[in-house]
Amino acid sequence: QVQLVESGGGLVQAGGSLRLSCAASGRTFSSYAMGWFRQAPGKEREFVATISWSGGSTYYGDSVKGRFTISRDNAKMTVYLQMNSLKPEDTAVYYCAADSRPFRVRTTTDDEYDRWGQGTQVTVSS
Repeated sequence: QVQLVESGGGLVQAGGSLRLSCAASGRTFSSYAMGWFRQAPGKEREFVATISWSGGSTYYGDSVKGRFTISRDNAKMTVYLQMNSLKPEDTAVYYCAADSRPFRVRTTTDDEYDRWGQGTQVTVSS
């Protein structure tokens, strides 16, 4: 079973940048599509970005398109989320997730993911 551990969250001013990392364990990581979601207090969990098993395909939620970039390094078993031009409304707990169905290209709904990290807090001050 793959286990996921996020890191890189913190406090940043509006307009700043952060890079989140998600370190995975498990031999079959390279066959999994990976995603990032976020959840702000009192709100539903929101899709942020997904990357295909090979890294060749990415897809973003409308609220982060053009500002965030998802990437992966299968050799390091790590997925990244580069967040630029951060806004106060980006404040949330960010979760990394794995879709363990092999060789998926685009997985955008949270019920399709079956492995989740513990989350990392991102706070953007105005």
